[in-house]
Amino acid sequence: MFPDAMKAIEIAGPGGPDMLRPASRPVPVPRHDQILIRVAYAGVNRPDVLQRQGSYAPPPDASDLPGLEASGEIVGMGAGVTRWRKGEQVCALLPGGGYAEYAVCHADHALRIPYGLGLREGACLPETAFTVWSNVVTRGGLTGGEKFLVHGGSSGIGMMAIQIARALGARVFATAGSAEKCAAIAALGATPINYRAEDFTKVMAAEDGADLILDMVGGSYIARNIKALAPDGRLVMIAFLEGPKVELNFAPIMTKRLTVTGSTLRPQSDAAKAEIAEALRKQLWPLISAGSVRVSIDSEFDLDDAAEAHRRMESSQHIGKIVLKVAGNGP
Repeated sequence: MFPDAMKAIEIAGPGGPDMLRPASRPVPVPRHDQILIRVAYAGVNRPDVLQRQGSYAPPPDASDLPGLEASGEIVGMGAGVTRWRKGEQVCALLPGGGYAEYAVCHADHALRIPYGLGLREGACLPETAFTVWSNVVTRGGLTGGEKFLVHGGSSGIGMMAIQIARALGARVFATAGSAEKCAAIAALGATPINYRAEDFTKVMAAEDGADLILDMVGGSYIARNIKALAPDGRLVMIAFLEGPKVELNFAPIMTKRLTVTGSTLRPQSDAAKAEIAEALRKQLWPLISAGSVRVSIDSEFDLDDAAEAHRRMESSQHIGKIVLKVAGNGP
């Protein structure tokens, strides 16, 4: 059995990390096709920061608590759930609510922890893996032998993208802003580009352009990405740290026959997310279990220290994932 109330970290109002505050909330009740997870660890992601700042509202039917991925033990199930049993350990993509002792999600958005990994590593997988696989492999169509450039290569998204692209047989390039981050990128088998010392458009021009670029920066990078693409190249946007609005010359898009696309994960339908989860189970999880793709963790914070975790993320000093441990629920 589980209690009626739980500890959670709520957003007191739009603002800085200090707006993340401990609170007591009712334990959520799983609806039809949902499972209830006793959270051991929760991943920290850039969308959590945006939600805290007031610029990334949760869907109407989702929890208002931050947290888009978690790991833990299934302790409850709603009607219609047949694929899981109580007591199983899973990691899950959440519509929100991960910064808490208990969270609910659609049963088809949960996955067993890959062989050889623990709950700590498992909590770092869903948001990152769902995002990278759906945008690099499904939407971006990356194949072996192609040249792939990812910006923010030392982030959780970037390091996962490098490893998946390498596993697919692509040549990988990644940008970062320090020697330490570039070393981490090189250790994963990618060619690092220190954007403080090098122009990635010139680096890619020397390689006859990138076939696929995954960008989370936006702003001034958008036009430069177009320049850095090879003929028939693809640009996939997943975030806009520098902003989404720019003046852009579309002529190179036409003359080089480029494809410009992008997506956000949270607003997609339950069915779309379930399709991604199944692809991960069949194609990515075996790579993780075999050690071809690893989880890179930068730091761990207690749930009560979620504000410090956000400060770490906003400092952009992290290399890999940031994770929250839920006291009493973790191993």
